[in-house]
Amino acid sequence: MLTPKIQRKVKRKLSDERPQVLIGKNGVSTEIIVEIDGQLERKEMLKVKILKTALRETTAKVIAHQIAERTNSSLVEVRGHTFMLYRKKKPKK
Repeated sequence: MLTPKIQRKVKRKLSDERPQVLIGKNGVSTEIIVEIDGQLERKEMLKVKILKTALRETTAKVIAHQIAERTNSSLVEVRGHTFMLYRKKKPKK
């Protein structure tokens, strides 16, 4: 569950950063999911941009929700073609 405090923290931290992952004409592929999953493991929060070529058949919100669901992360915000994801790090054993 994403609390308002965590939402503000993620928005503040990622607002000035550039997107770390770009989704192109191939859309939501397995490679994209693996890349986003790996980055969330390392960084806990991630900014993703969807290029216009990926938005022919669907909207940015639909793609963002699909990715959040497939990576077991929380969707913080969708703004235009850019969205932010958050997933709490798993404690190391």
